[in-house]
Amino acid sequence: MYKIEWQPKAYRQLNKIAEKKTKISILDAVDTLVNWPNCKQVKSLKNRNGYRIRVGRWRVLFDVAKKLKILKIEEVKKRDERTY
Repeated sequence: MYKIEWQPKAYRQLNKIAEKKTKISILDAVDTLVNWPNCKQVKSLKNRNGYRIRVGRWRVLFDVAKKLKILKIEEVKKRDERTY
């Protein structure tokens, strides 16, 4: 199992989301990442290192330290042309 670490920037972005239902959905999706690499809707990013998981119109960007078994949640963004 992998440990999940939230970067301060990602945590602030999550707290700015007004809808409680959306926050809960994002947290549930992040909780499924402890079973890395057996996770659904995870894709590798093409323009930079890391991965993303899709939660509706939101994207959670993260990186994986495989030797340490740590997932670092880097950003939580609403999907638009500047997300990646």
